[in-house]
Amino acid sequence: MKERILEEFCIHAQENRDAVYALLRRFFAKERVFLLRSDLQEEFITMCQEMDQEDLLTSEFGNFVQRLQEGIFHAPWAYFALRPGVAQIIYIRIHCDSLLPEQINNSEFLSFKEKLSGHLDGSVLEIDLRPFGRGLPKLKEPRSIGQGMIFLNRQLSGAMFNQRRAGEDRLLRFLNVHAIDGQPLMLNKDFNQIDVHMALRSALSELAKIDENTPWTTFSEKMGKLGFAPGWGNIAGRVTETMNLLLDILEAPSPTTLEIFLARIPMISRLLILSPHGYFGQDNVLGLPDTGGQVIYILDQVRALEREMRERLACQGVPVEPRIVIATRLIPDAGETTCDQHLEKVNGCENTWILRVPFHEEDGSVVQHWISRFEIWPYLERFALDLEPEAIKELGGRPDLIIGNYSDGNLVASLLSQRLGVTQCNIAHALEKTKYLHADLYWQENDAQYHFACQFTADLIAMNTADFVIASTYQEIAGTEESVGQYESYASFTMPKLYRVVNGINLFDPKFNIVSPGADADIFFPYNQPDHRLHSLIPDIESMIYGEDTGFEARGILTDKNKPLVFTMARMDRIKNITGLTEWYGASQKLREHANLLVIGGYIDPETSADREEREQIHQMHEIMDRYELDGQVRWLGKRLDKNLAGELYRYVADGQGVFVQPALFEAFGLTIIEAMASGLPTFATCYGGPMEIIEHDRSGFHIDPNDGAAAVELIADFFERCRTNPEEWSRLSKGAIKRVEERYTWNHYAKQMMTLSRIYGFWKFINGLQREESECYLDMFYHLQFRPLAAAIRRK
Repeated sequence: MKERILEEFCIHAQENRDAVYALLRRFFAKERVFLLRSDLQEEFITMCQEMDQEDLLTSEFGNFVQRLQEGIFHAPWAYFALRPGVAQIIYIRIHCDSLLPEQINNSEFLSFKEKLSGHLDGSVLEIDLRPFGRGLPKLKEPRSIGQGMIFLNRQLSGAMFNQRRAGEDRLLRFLNVHAIDGQPLMLNKDFNQIDVHMALRSALSELAKIDENTPWTTFSEKMGKLGFAPGWGNIAGRVTETMNLLLDILEAPSPTTLEIFLARIPMISRLLILSPHGYFGQDNVLGLPDTGGQVIYILDQVRALEREMRERLACQGVPVEPRIVIATRLIPDAGETTCDQHLEKVNGCENTWILRVPFHEEDGSVVQHWISRFEIWPYLERFALDLEPEAIKELGGRPDLIIGNYSDGNLVASLLSQRLGVTQCNIAHALEKTKYLHADLYWQENDAQYHFACQFTADLIAMNTADFVIASTYQEIAGTEESVGQYESYASFTMPKLYRVVNGINLFDPKFNIVSPGADADIFFPYNQPDHRLHSLIPDIESMIYGEDTGFEARGILTDKNKPLVFTMARMDRIKNITGLTEWYGASQKLREHANLLVIGGYIDPETSADREEREQIHQMHEIMDRYELDGQVRWLGKRLDKNLAGELYRYVADGQGVFVQPALFEAFGLTIIEAMASGLPTFATCYGGPMEIIEHDRSGFHIDPNDGAAAVELIADFFERCRTNPEEWSRLSKGAIKRVEERYTWNHYAKQMMTLSRIYGFWKFINGLQREESECYLDMFYHLQFRPLAAAIRRK
């Protein structure tokens, strides 16, 4: 396919030699070594206009040019990365004289990039993980990326059908290994293929004689004599269904039947979730450095997972209480939080706990203070070792599944899952690599502050050791036709003088699955449900927004209380772009006439923050408010909200026909977007990242480009104008937002998918263990020879 695309490009380039030459001259005239897609497109559009050949923009040649992702220039050569479609990259180079494109491999492209960055090293370590996956099945179509479980079910059922005896043997051995607290589950003795058929028929014959609602305990003795242990169902009807599913699989396996059967196996009762960085707690933590949506995500996640685990165990007749442990860091200097408590029960759960284990210095002393997520790396290996016995003790045994969160949690998950032989799930939340321009190429310049070399190395290790990966959106994995996905950015990149990655991750690996989170429906529900609302909070909310003496940090007093609110809430960091939104608002007289701006984020006093980037953003926020004289139209609160208050605040803003704006430069998913939409607030959110999939433009919200603030603020102002002349316009968007969340983003749906995935991939791990040993050895070597020295260097600084 790549050869055909290149051939077509060559034909169109020859047909438009003058345009190719003129375009290359413009690129070189920029006197910049590296040009991004936006730069390349801008030059092409300008050239077409100046040459009076705007028809080129829509020609086949123009289509190719507009798919150029980046360019590297050093006369007489121009190197390009061409993106013909999602998850597809072709590398080409063009000589200024011949003007003929020729294909090169990614190693040549990266080498040229290294040379022109001034970091060329004669000896380069190349990382190529592709050979380790040659024997494993892969998806073929880009549209199937993120549907790994569906693909695996087809592969597993096909393999069982084609290799009947071997497939049955693997499945029965898998059933035979499960036990809880020494009690065998499913099978209590060895079976061969003949015995299991006979035993199932005998069991079904016995079950046919009793009422379908008969409890398992009534007939368990008879089932035990036939070789069946608890786990088939809590009542006779459920047991009959499960046994028939197994018979169907043994007779003629199908993907659907296999999925339903595996989903019923009671193999998950102990769950370990990892989230080391930031302040992980239930109260007074949101808005603290490195502490935001991930904490909300995990707390809502475990409540849904505990319910789902309990229901599944009960339905299968296993009288075991599920237990979940969230492992994080203990911070002695915890301020007003509970992050100095070793063990804390999660509210709304019966058996879910936050377990905190401290970081240690090399001399064994406990680290007392908060540490940035960018500087956490030297502490993680010791943290994993210290955590292992603590987690096993709290869980009452080895976990059945380990879920990592963010780069640090995913690395710890890799270390623990390898030691314990447990299925590993990764959730990135937000990979930093696509957030910062050329973060890999110029890693040395950024290393003192961000330590990207450590983080990107950890990411590579974790995403390749994971048994399955959960992404919130398709874009998180594979991007769009115009932009590279977060995971895709790890497929090929270079960190000069460290290593060059030519095959870092395969997007067509069936480990990737899209499972979107939701909002807590008990907290975030539509504004037009008065019987559920917390009306007693309204005076507090009005005082918070309009009052002069609030008792907490605030800046600005809204002089016109009758205006609707433009509401935003996020941490004060550069990527969240709260200062950008405030500047757009300040510069738009039109929007200032229509609405006030309510900002909740960070601190008001920069010296209160321990985070350097946050302090910079706070200073910038004050400067913007001073420059545009916004104190009468902007209310900025340095306050952390509990969930009930946040939920009622969204609804209060909706009462006044306001809007929610999420202006981030990039957002992996956007839980606040889901919360706002669930509350009925028309939402304007960044077009970069997950919000592109969450929001249907002009139906359930609006996409805005954070790089074009003028257009974004004009869109918001125009919306308020339309609402003023047609009140139904606000209701239309509000109803669309509520409907979108109800259909796609709920925690119940999330929990069901997660529990099914854990069983499918547990089975896959069981039958493919030997094929993974080589890659695990390679990654273990990579960890010891690359990651550990990089982490040790951070500690020495």
